[in-house]
Amino acid sequence: MADINLKEVTLIVGVVTACYWNSLFCGFVFDDVSAILDNKDLHPSTPLKTLFQNDFWGTPMSEERSHKSYRPLTVLTFRLNYLFSELKPMSYHLLNMIFHAVVSVIFLKVCKLFLENRSSVIASLLFAVHPVHTEAVTGVVGRAELLSSIFFLAAFLSYTKSKGPDNSILWTPIALTVFLVAVATLCKEQGITVVGICCVYEVFIAQGYTLPLLCTTAGQFLRGKGSIPFSMLQTLIKLIVLMFSTLLLVVIRVQVIQSQLPVFTRFDNPAAVSPTPTRQLTFNYLLPVNAWLLLNPSELCCDWTMGTIPLIESLLDIRNLATFTFFCFLGALGVFSLRYPGDSSKTVLMALCLMVLPFIPASNLFFPVGFVVAERVLYVPSMGFCILVAHGWQKISNKSVLKKLSWVCLSVVILTHALKTLHRNWDWESEYTLFMSALKVNKNNAKLWNNVGHALENEKNFEKALKYFLQATHVQPDDIGAHMNVGRTYKNLNRTKEAEESYMMAKSLMPQIIPGKKYAARIAPNHLNVYINLANLIRANESRLEEADQLYRQAISMRPDFKQAYISRGELLLKMNKPLKAKEAYLKALELDRNNADLWYNLAIVHIELKEPNEALKNFNHALELNPKHKLALFNSAILMQESGEVKLRPEARKRLLSYVNEEPRDANGYFNLGMLAMDDKKDTEAEIWMKKAIKLQTDFRSALFNLALLYSQTAKELKALPILEELLRYYPDHIKGLILKGDILMNQKKDILGAKKCFEKILELDPSNVQGKHNLCVVYFEEKDLLKAERCLVETLALAPHEEYIQRHLSIVRDKISSSSFAEQSIFPAGKTSGVEGDKIPTESVKEIVSESRPTQIIKTGDNKSQSKSNKQLGKNTDKETPHKTTKDIKEIEKKRVAALKRLEEIERILNGE
Repeated sequence: MADINLKEVTLIVGVVTACYWNSLFCGFVFDDVSAILDNKDLHPSTPLKTLFQNDFWGTPMSEERSHKSYRPLTVLTFRLNYLFSELKPMSYHLLNMIFHAVVSVIFLKVCKLFLENRSSVIASLLFAVHPVHTEAVTGVVGRAELLSSIFFLAAFLSYTKSKGPDNSILWTPIALTVFLVAVATLCKEQGITVVGICCVYEVFIAQGYTLPLLCTTAGQFLRGKGSIPFSMLQTLIKLIVLMFSTLLLVVIRVQVIQSQLPVFTRFDNPAAVSPTPTRQLTFNYLLPVNAWLLLNPSELCCDWTMGTIPLIESLLDIRNLATFTFFCFLGALGVFSLRYPGDSSKTVLMALCLMVLPFIPASNLFFPVGFVVAERVLYVPSMGFCILVAHGWQKISNKSVLKKLSWVCLSVVILTHALKTLHRNWDWESEYTLFMSALKVNKNNAKLWNNVGHALENEKNFEKALKYFLQATHVQPDDIGAHMNVGRTYKNLNRTKEAEESYMMAKSLMPQIIPGKKYAARIAPNHLNVYINLANLIRANESRLEEADQLYRQAISMRPDFKQAYISRGELLLKMNKPLKAKEAYLKALELDRNNADLWYNLAIVHIELKEPNEALKNFNHALELNPKHKLALFNSAILMQESGEVKLRPEARKRLLSYVNEEPRDANGYFNLGMLAMDDKKDTEAEIWMKKAIKLQTDFRSALFNLALLYSQTAKELKALPILEELLRYYPDHIKGLILKGDILMNQKKDILGAKKCFEKILELDPSNVQGKHNLCVVYFEEKDLLKAERCLVETLALAPHEEYIQRHLSIVRDKISSSSFAEQSIFPAGKTSGVEGDKIPTESVKEIVSESRPTQIIKTGDNKSQSKSNKQLGKNTDKETPHKTTKDIKEIEKKRVAALKRLEEIERILNGE
């Protein structure tokens, strides 16, 4: 075996870079969304051990909806990408391109085992530029093929060194081979097939046996006419070690998937659920289809499921000729390679092994898989194809007559393949471009129409998305997911009647329950979301809440492990004011998934409704243990701590609010509540800063405007409060507390009695029974020297609040002064003080105002679920309204103010009585 040199490596790497440089500008598309964007296993907060418990998509292997694709080492590389660049796609694509270059270089080394140097380079170049590899290289999830191929080829190269001098066995390379096979398998399942290639290499290449020789030796041994040669015994020992190691890996793999095959529907692989002979004829026809993609990769498609390849239901189908021709050609090559000795037959044999053995797991011949054709699974088989082509070219180019023509043809093939690959990469730029390119090749796949619709839906282009979803229902009328997509889009367009009709159509297509047969095994889990989506739609009508609950319960009865149904039902039960039943639903969901931070958060909300703040705080904390950046848990737990009135909890509340604003820097509510905390702690300067930040983000933030004005009034900055109040009243002219505060400042600071009077009169227009506003208007009348009107005003005020002693005393004083000849020279209230908002003269309720976002009553909503994608959780926002905010400390302060006010009234009376 010749070693590779720097020039060859540079050439290969340069060609790979030239073909795939534009892949760096592609985004996350198709399966990348589930494997990268929606996969929590990439996040540093997820324990590393979880990678070895979940499948490739982040779903626990124990769950039925798991695809059972166990590739933890591939996910680990995604996690490393996330560590350095989070979800920026360029680094992911760059690493894929590097891995492809590495595979191409290692493949060159493998080729030199069977081909001369020039042909080896040609085979490697063909592999590097082949357009069928774009799905594996440009699609980020294709990294599983790339990584597995690296260790696949490394394991094979290691095994080729296991033969020592005098045909002795070198165990170190064999041990290394077994280790590399295990690593390859942890990158992707097909890595284990390299063991078969090693066995073929050992028997027919390393030992030089042919099939006739093996048959003759075996026949003589069975007839007792001879013994097995020592070299053959050594070969058997090596094969037994390899097979035992393989068996051990298979047993472990079966244990990992818990002896369960993944559940696929007839939409994923129609032939898998077809009767005999349709299933066999179709699966066998798929073999020449895959071979044609290697031979002529002109029409590539990212998705070959559903109706892409019509089923072969008869022996008379013309496509059976393609199957027959393929097997004849394959059989001829097999006979040639096994029957005859020589380097050429060995090369053909190894090329066939590389083509056939790695493809077996995806062939559907032994067990069904979740696709019909997938270009990415041709990554390793294409190595055998490239060796065959290079070997054939070598034979032709050795003939002087065809030498120039062979070079021309080879150059054209490599150039056209490279240009096709470069162009194909742009198809993977976005989901829209990818699926539109697929529709040019295949218009009979409803999934493609659905996926174009999803891409448009993500861009909020619902009208255009609806056309594609409707086309999907025409192409595949029984596609449940397509009808669900139509329903969801109608809902987004506020066409609820049509949405309900579409959901009902999808529901009618669900498989009927068959007694004695497990329902879950006959339906895709995401199709059950039709019950969730329909229930979410009709529950907007208050009169149909029970009907919605019935749909949730129906979904649960079909799949008792349907976690999303419990979550949605819990949300509905809260809306129906049944918190205890909602609690039961969430607890049931937690039995299915205790590591779901959203569930713990929602359970906390239930405890809020049950008036159990301590339990609520425990559940908020549990949610934050699982996800320290859970935004709603950070925000609402902080507010719960603040409202508890416990001073010792304030530092932690502040810490969580700071974390929240770090995660949501554009949400004014976070800054506002930091300001409220600062006000509680008497940190006036800090409170002012936070309030101003909140107002900068939301200029009409009602509560922030008022509390900033209140802060100024409490810190002897009344004149700074006035423009803030003007702004507040411009947005909310009926803000009573704002009017009271403004009137107080105008009366006592600006000496603008007329302006204050307008404020108090406006309050009484809005709320004729407002005692504070009415009393302050009485003060205005007194300042205007209209004692009779002040008397009538106080009588009316006393009728509204007959138990308020300070009103009775004021009325008594006014009446005394009316009867006194000196009333014009006296004053009831020094300096014309009104009963200000602050309450230091007249006892009133606390004036702090908070918005309802500070109450932890928002649960995590479940939106309509897209078919063929994971459920989307949407975070709702609360409306802005006033709620009282009284802690134990506030109540004590109010009582102190009440006592101080009464003492002040006694002083006023003494002054007025001339004492």
